[in-house]
Amino acid sequence: MPEVPSASQRVIDAALRKGVTLDVIVFDESTRTAEDAARAVGAEVGQIVKSLVFIADRDDGPEPCLVLVSGANMVDVSLLAAVLTEPRMRRATADEAREITGYSIGGIPPFGHTRPIRTVMDPDLGRFATIWAAAGTSNTVFSVTPATLRVLANANVAPIANAAAEPSQQPAGAPSGA
Repeated sequence: MPEVPSASQRVIDAALRKGVTLDVIVFDESTRTAEDAARAVGAEVGQIVKSLVFIADRDDGPEPCLVLVSGANMVDVSLLAAVLTEPRMRRATADEAREITGYSIGGIPPFGHTRPIRTVMDPDLGRFATIWAAAGTSNTVFSVTPATLRVLANANVAPIANAAAEPSQQPAGAPSGA
């Protein structure tokens, strides 16, 4: 079994602090997109958690938000803005996402970031008994129940997404709303 990367160890340690033991799987191939991850773990695309970073552009400076969305859905920025009562929301750039979370796009986990971040979770993830999320790199994942993920990520569950019209090739931790 391949050694767990240090980025993934930070995710494992964050879960352990909340009393949850994660089994991180390391793949030889990339699990960067929701489709890649679903194929690798033998799951539906909807079971894949995309961890996407958004920014509320406030007068007193930018405020980040992490959105945990089903791999089959697309974030509706206007719904997200309404849920967060933030009139000016935008997707984070790749550099902003890495600076905010400490992880690169395609491997951003739903928790274990370098700083606390307000998190909103797509209720569609609750349709599945098991969901899969990035574990800090573009080729590591872990499975968890939606309820456990909500606790680990300290997430508020709210309708912030629409079903995607067609499968996206967007990275699982991409800054765009895919």
